Amino acid sequence: MSDRRLQVFHAVAKHGSFTRAAEHLHMTQPAVTFQIKQLEDHLNARLLERGHGKISLTSTGELVLAYAEQILDLSEELDSRVAELAGELAGKLDIGSIPAIAGYWLPPILERFKSKYPRVLPRVTMGNSRHIEEGVAARDMDIGFIEAATDNPGVEPRVATREELVVICSPSHPLAGHERLTARDLAAHPFIDRDPGSGLRQAAHDFFKAAGVPDDEINLCAELGSLTAVKHFVAAGMGFAITSKRASRLDVQEGRMTAIPLEPRTFTTLQMILPRDKFRSRLISTFADFVCEEIARISQEEDAAS
Repeated sequence: MSDRRLQVFHAVAKHGSFTRAAEHLHMTQPAVTFQIKQLEDHLNARLLERGHGKISLTSTGELVLAYAEQILDLSEELDSRVAELAGELAGKLDIGSIPAIAGYWLPPILERFKSKYPRVLPRVTMGNSRHIEEGVAARDMDIGFIEAATDNPGVEPRVATREELVVICSPSHPLAGHERLTARDLAAHPFIDRDPGSGLRQAAHDFFKAAGVPDDEINLCAELGSLTAVKHFVAAGMGFAITSKRASRLDVQEGRMTAIPLEPRTFTTLQMILPRDKFRSRLISTFADFVCEEIARISQEEDAAS
């Protein structure tokens, strides 16, 4: 319901690029440029400085952005309040998630949520923990799932659970026969690491650091940006990786790789985060509560089965 020109201006200001704003809004770049010109003509003021491939806000642009955020939030609140009068939850739910959670926690949670609220449309964007934190803090995402404790002032942690970390390697790897593995056991073997910004990367490096193994003693053979890529490299016998026990369970069951616990046992924190101080529709609040209940239920079932 909000002014389309303000939506476009907000996207350009947040993404710092006409191209990225156009992609985010599913518009053409000329259409984005036209909307910005319309807003500047309406306000009789220049809002953006363009030069050397960069975009920055003028002082007037900073003022307009502050008001645009308030107007867009109020417009979203109005749409949600009116929709809620109809009773049934409906609408888009923008979710950001690290791949491990998107692949192993979210499917059963979203399946049960959709069966209860079929008119809800979840849209899942994947990235590392840093990317998801930034997306939630910028209010580009309604809710996020990350694999590390966060101190980002723009987000509010809502629920956390722990995942045990394990070493994964091919069944023929020299490490595969161990019952447990220390950092010193691992240091000499080729290590497949995650990308910077990954919470799992930080957890793995903290494990080595706690055992007195500095980064320059780790036999790094690759840094990969996705869990799927890591698994392919591991299955091919290129080295070992550290990941969550849950994320490797199916691969272990199907014989593609072996999982060995760390010594001492090591855990990573999975958190659900929401934008701080942002209006939350009944849809977002209901989903957040549902996630808390489902994580507790799934964890209890797995504990009982193990």
